Amino acid sequence: MTTYGFLSTYPPTRCGLATFTAALVNAISANGSDTCVVVRVDDLVPAGPSLPGPRIRLAGTLHPDNPQSTAQAAAQLNRCDVAIVQHEYGIYGGPDGDQVLDLLARLRTPSIIVLHTVLAEPTQHQREVLMLACNFVDTVVVMTHRAQALLVSDYAIPAERIQLIPHGVDPWLAGPEAVDCDRPTVLTWGLLGPGKGIEWGIRALAELRDLSPHVRYRVLGQTHPKVLREQGDRYRSGLLDLAAMLGVSDDVEIDGRYQASEELADAVASADLVLLPYDSIDQSTSGVLTEAVAAGKVVIATRFPHAVELLSDGRGLLVEHQNPSEIAATIREVLSNPSYAAAAQTRASTEAERNSWANVADRYRALVAGPARTSISA
Repeated sequence: MTTYGFLSTYPPTRCGLATFTAALVNAISANGSDTCVVVRVDDLVPAGPSLPGPRIRLAGTLHPDNPQSTAQAAAQLNRCDVAIVQHEYGIYGGPDGDQVLDLLARLRTPSIIVLHTVLAEPTQHQREVLMLACNFVDTVVVMTHRAQALLVSDYAIPAERIQLIPHGVDPWLAGPEAVDCDRPTVLTWGLLGPGKGIEWGIRALAELRDLSPHVRYRVLGQTHPKVLREQGDRYRSGLLDLAAMLGVSDDVEIDGRYQASEELADAVASADLVLLPYDSIDQSTSGVLTEAVAAGKVVIATRFPHAVELLSDGRGLLVEHQNPSEIAATIREVLSNPSYAAAAQTRASTEAERNSWANVADRYRALVAGPARTSISA
């Protein structure tokens, strides 16, 4: 039996990192022998209590600007057989989240850092924070080949200290059959906020008004808690105003409710294609992208790093950033050619099995049990 310690945001916080960690924790503890201990990161967004499952224990919270909290969090992780730290610049205190370095320096148990963002053009301080964070731990995990290459070439992290383990896929993707819709449906889901690029999807829809029946664009997801705290719901309101100005309000649905797995599965199944029009040119990892491919959906995405890597072999179509005309032309092409959908469905089962959370959990178990841990303990 192995006790895994995790440092991350965690549900009921609703963010990609929290969702990722919850899925991995549940998959690791599902074997009935391994135990997971979670130290929650307080990202200053109000949230209720967590409801851990069997063999999962919550062990305090890491608060920003609180040295005592840092010491307590490190002590909890040091009681575990291995500590797995999820890293994003925006969740830890200090400039570029540099307060995480103090905690990492206190770790005495074997440690792994999972990088969710590896910037190709970081500021000097961002580069220093990531390099120091990687050098404090024993193993660095990334989810794409591009991130792996960047760490070696731009951050001077030795290749032998880096492991590539893909983003996991939720089991609900293998569930419902596709549902017949009265008109073509383009779907985007995930937490909303500036940078998601939904406005480019709405502008593209306006260029497809000649199609009959009209294409429907469904956007599912709450406003990101941090965006809501700092900016309110201005982004979502602006999207609705844009749809009205372009005359496509009847064709755009923006649903801000939290989608339970079953409800989201039905929405994904009934969509003709998934659109990820993100503005970011640096996004190393996208759980939505991984899930959309595994669900057998045709994916159209802007050229952010994870999309370029995952879709460039024909598993989807890439478009330029902030280019609604190219998005519209690509949607038109997909809807007029059934072969795209057939190819996506053929690849889906393999993708879903290979990247299932159960298999991803096994990769982490193998990493913890491997030679790196033996040498650390020696």
